[in-house]
Amino acid sequence: MKDNFAQINLPKLELQPEYTFLDLPQFQQPELLNCVEKLLGNHIKEGRGNAVCIRTFEETWTYQDLYEKANQIAHVLVEDLGLQSGNRVLLRSANNPMMVACWFAVLKAGGIVVATMPLLRAKEITTIIDCAEISHAFCDSDLAEEMNLITSDFLKHICFYRNSDLEKLIESKPKIFDNYPSNSNDVALIGFTSGTTGLPKMTAHYHKDILNICEAFPNYSLQPTENDIFIGSPPIGFTFGLGGLVLFPMYFGASTFLIEKPSPDVLLQAIQDYKITICFTAPTAWRMITTKIQEYDISSLRKCVSAGETLPLKVWQDWYDTTGLKIIDGIGATEMLHIFISSNEENMKPGATGKAITGYEAKIIDQQGNELPRNEAGRLAVRGITGCKYLNREEKQREYVENGWNITGDIFRQDEEGYFHFVARGDDMIISSGYNIAAIEVESVLLTHKAILECAVVGLPDEERGMLVCAHIVLKEQEMADEALKIQIQNWFKSTAAPYKYPRVINFVTSLPKTETGKIQRFKLK
Repeated sequence: MKDNFAQINLPKLELQPEYTFLDLPQFQQPELLNCVEKLLGNHIKEGRGNAVCIRTFEETWTYQDLYEKANQIAHVLVEDLGLQSGNRVLLRSANNPMMVACWFAVLKAGGIVVATMPLLRAKEITTIIDCAEISHAFCDSDLAEEMNLITSDFLKHICFYRNSDLEKLIESKPKIFDNYPSNSNDVALIGFTSGTTGLPKMTAHYHKDILNICEAFPNYSLQPTENDIFIGSPPIGFTFGLGGLVLFPMYFGASTFLIEKPSPDVLLQAIQDYKITICFTAPTAWRMITTKIQEYDISSLRKCVSAGETLPLKVWQDWYDTTGLKIIDGIGATEMLHIFISSNEENMKPGATGKAITGYEAKIIDQQGNELPRNEAGRLAVRGITGCKYLNREEKQREYVENGWNITGDIFRQDEEGYFHFVARGDDMIISSGYNIAAIEVESVLLTHKAILECAVVGLPDEERGMLVCAHIVLKEQEMADEALKIQIQNWFKSTAAPYKYPRVINFVTSLPKTETGKIQRFKLK
């Protein structure tokens, strides 16, 4: 018996985005498709089972290890927990090998993965469970406290791992399992969008979407081989992390290094000790890592990827000046599954996000949907091999998809050479005395001040000007914070950039609120 919740809650066909480039050979998938076969099973069939798949500081798993563990967990799901195909399964864990095994097991058994980030609290998890009508959950026992606070009529089974129930259950299970015969258009995962208020939005992605993004960004920007070792800070519960730390390395037979609490020092230590070659993290982390780079040997690193929020030019330049490596910027979205605009070694302009990668096309439009001339700021519209499919949210689907194009909510401009430049999030534009001021532009200037370590800019309501530019600043030396320094920064800014953009309000803070992925939570500052 199949649970059709996801299928019946997909947006109507006329509300779905238009898909393009699916006729290219690399994006053509068979009708009968379970993505796990390509990501995991094929490595076993082709004799690569003994190759290293996952490393941590404590353990090493081969592809055979992961394959067998995922098969045993799939047996538990079907035989002990009564999973039916189409049931949603919540994963609650930091980045570790067992979470990856559970992720594959859910898809092997015909379920739908809903991976979450470890910092979520019981109330937030309950909302996700109720929205997606989740029946099963796997949870790391280190995170049991919040999980045990959850009460939901939908949740029937919680299975803990790390010296807990799951390890006992799999002891007697076979190490082989026949994958559920999914179709390429069956929903494989549901991602909840970050930064939303009220009822969260859940966006669905198919088995074919998972494989197709592995043919897009990695081939365009990374050129991975089986010898690469991936690392990064984003949680696997975030699609940026899922791609960079699970899907991409395993699609190409490479390996991944997982860290449960990835501070800059821990990342650098792993890069040095394990000869990491590809690193995914956020701009704030790249900024911090740059200040510590002299203490470590990172000569093995060949590709650096930044996403989550726009990469300031100063961060890019400082890293390049220090290491000789060029950070690959990219913009993606939970709605699109992964990155759709980026660059590579031969196709990079410092300060620009990049161009639409193979599998996508993008343009800048006005409020009426008309394409704008080059260098005019407007709404970013994109379409390609993936697209937004909100479940049971028709009004939000109509907002995100216009005339077949996905409207990301970002303000960009496209220059004469075709490069896309970030201007602002649609809701991060500050209108002061009639001037449109992009928060990110003010931040980029402030970051060049010798005393400033980090900053975040928001608009404050003001009767006279409409809004004021307000900068929250973390200083390199916090004891320097005083009114005189505020005035010095303001005067310096007016001599460095257009005076109307200067921050009329400055707050010195010891830290900025951030998500687990390193994205600054500007809404909290507002």
